[in-house]
Amino acid sequence: MAKFLDRDHPMFRRATVRAATVALPLAWAAFEFAGGATLWGVIFGALGLYALWELFLRKDDERKDR
Repeated sequence: MAKFLDRDHPMFRRATVRAATVALPLAWAAFEFAGGATLWGVIFGALGLYALWELFLRKDDERKDR
């Protein structure tokens, strides 16, 4: 089964692509919160935080367990 966000995919080799994958959903979440759309802000914020965890914070030994 394919992962939702695979950090080993060749597209994520460049740090700028990984950073954009994190920054864009978080920026969109801020835009939604500013506009009063709390539900969409939470959804995009959660996606951005998941991308941050998967692409930058998660250690290699934690990834191999899956």
